[in-house]
Amino acid sequence: MSHTINILSIEPLTGDVMRYRTSKPAGYDFTPGQATEVAIDKDNWRDKKRPFTFTSLPDEDTLEFTIKSYRDHEGVTNELQSLITGDSLIIEDPWGTIEFKGKGTFVAGGAGITPFLAIFRDLEKRGELRGNSLIFGNKTRDDIIAQDLLSTMPELKIMHVLSDEDTEGYAHGFIDKEILSANLIDISGNIYVCGPPPMMDSVMDNLKELGAAPNALTFEK
Repeated sequence: MSHTINILSIEPLTGDVMRYRTSKPAGYDFTPGQATEVAIDKDNWRDKKRPFTFTSLPDEDTLEFTIKSYRDHEGVTNELQSLITGDSLIIEDPWGTIEFKGKGTFVAGGAGITPFLAIFRDLEKRGELRGNSLIFGNKTRDDIIAQDLLSTMPELKIMHVLSDEDTEGYAHGFIDKEILSANLIDISGNIYVCGPPPMMDSVMDNLKELGAAPNALTFEK
């Protein structure tokens, strides 16, 4: 089922990531970690749907999306950057396989952090964030999405990994077997993974080599 929503505010988070807050259809509900198909309500764009994750909580009166734009091709994310407050989007019913199944380690690459943001916000609200950890890979410090939100969550153990910047206080390189082994809360426990396909493939292979249980891995299929 399709729903038309209006953009209420647009906030830049990094050079290529924006936070969009929109109206919310009556009775619309989702689980933290889920996503929906989004299209721009303009001629020639309504049939171009792309999946984006909710970064708001289900009980809020508005919806929030945190979206990275790719300016190297004329796609939906690039067109989103031309929108202003009052413009409309079209969304479908929620879907997704990422949901919280118990305390564990979250592994994210770039915009792959988005399904975890609502989960972290929900856990913090319920006083259950302690005991979870995040391994978050980005190119540089300026590329880290939602630093403002993550910095307010001291009970979440965070390891930042930067591939293109070697800075004190941050791991340098990629999320490899060594970093995973040193920072996983429990290799036999819950592990949540989301990021670009090459990163996902590498991390999943490393986790399996480290002995992670297949039924304990949660990722977007």
